[in-house]
Amino acid sequence: MGSCASKLSPCKTKAKAIFCLALLLFAGAVGALYHTNGFVISQGNRPPPRKSLHRVHRRRPPGSEMLPRGIVQRTTNFEMATSLTGNPERQKDAAPPTKKSLLAVPVGVKNKALVDKLVSKFLDAGFTVMLFHYDGAVELRADLQWSNRAVHVAARRQTKCWFAKRFLHPDVVADYEYVFLWDEDIEVDAFDPVRYLDVVRREGLEVSQPALDRRSEIHHAITTRKMLSTGDVHRRALDTRCHADSTGPPCVGWVEMMVPVFSRAAWKCTWKMVQNDLIHGWGIDYKLGSCAQGDRARDVGVVDSEYVLHRGDPMLSDGDKAAPSKSRGAVRWRSNKEMKMFNRRWEEAAAEDGSWPDPYAAQPATASST
Repeated sequence: MGSCASKLSPCKTKAKAIFCLALLLFAGAVGALYHTNGFVISQGNRPPPRKSLHRVHRRRPPGSEMLPRGIVQRTTNFEMATSLTGNPERQKDAAPPTKKSLLAVPVGVKNKALVDKLVSKFLDAGFTVMLFHYDGAVELRADLQWSNRAVHVAARRQTKCWFAKRFLHPDVVADYEYVFLWDEDIEVDAFDPVRYLDVVRREGLEVSQPALDRRSEIHHAITTRKMLSTGDVHRRALDTRCHADSTGPPCVGWVEMMVPVFSRAAWKCTWKMVQNDLIHGWGIDYKLGSCAQGDRARDVGVVDSEYVLHRGDPMLSDGDKAAPSKSRGAVRWRSNKEMKMFNRRWEEAAAEDGSWPDPYAAQPATASST
């Protein structure tokens, strides 16, 4: 009987096994908590935290993940070196250049005298100038006094939008406060770039243009200089198409792609909107309000106090393969076709992007671009 009393019942034996197993699991958890690869953790002796490469990389500019942060230069500009020799340490320690703006213009040798006046005025005002030679004739401007001070890019029979998309990337022009993307057939006798920017800053314009002298070739009433203006800027037009209750372009919040001026932020947005294959850029001006960094009725405007004259000279043709009038008509046909393609892409993109709220959905354009 005594021997029988010293033995555990099967039920008790099972309970004891479960209890022992629980003790082993608890001891293992404690060991894992206080020991890491044999390193005993105490209050003053902790292993250094392991850095998360994914977290570090996420904070760096794309493409620079493998570089030390201090060596990365994200942007650049068109400022040219003054010499190929000298001590670069001293050049680095020199005072940085003052805040500048950029003038970019497509040019052909046919308008050499006109462009000479235009470029000279902007260079004298401290601008950086970039010329897009659509006729490839860079050497024919070498005799101009300012030729070595301008940046020259040559590609035959290409348009302003083609050049701008490929050579005015926002990271390249990030050092410039404003970007003037103008046509070449512009007379600037009554225009002062410095005074113009004074008005733009004071009025808070993100997208703007100088008003057009009434002798200009004018396509839209809103671009015409207001003779009885009560201020330096107007932001709406009244004519047969535009009424007091008009809320969309080209009646309100609109400038033409002929002589537009963009703030740094507005150009960063506009550059992304320019399509690689739509080289004439028609239709983009109707959407510039989306890049105005706010309300297009307030932040887009035409400056009356500084105005220019648009001559309307046709420059581009299809390689002179046809008579000028016929060639110009073919260019205009493609421009209209591109505008329809751009509008269709915009509508499709807006419909597909459910996260994008169109701030101007209730303010449609008054008419299509012509």
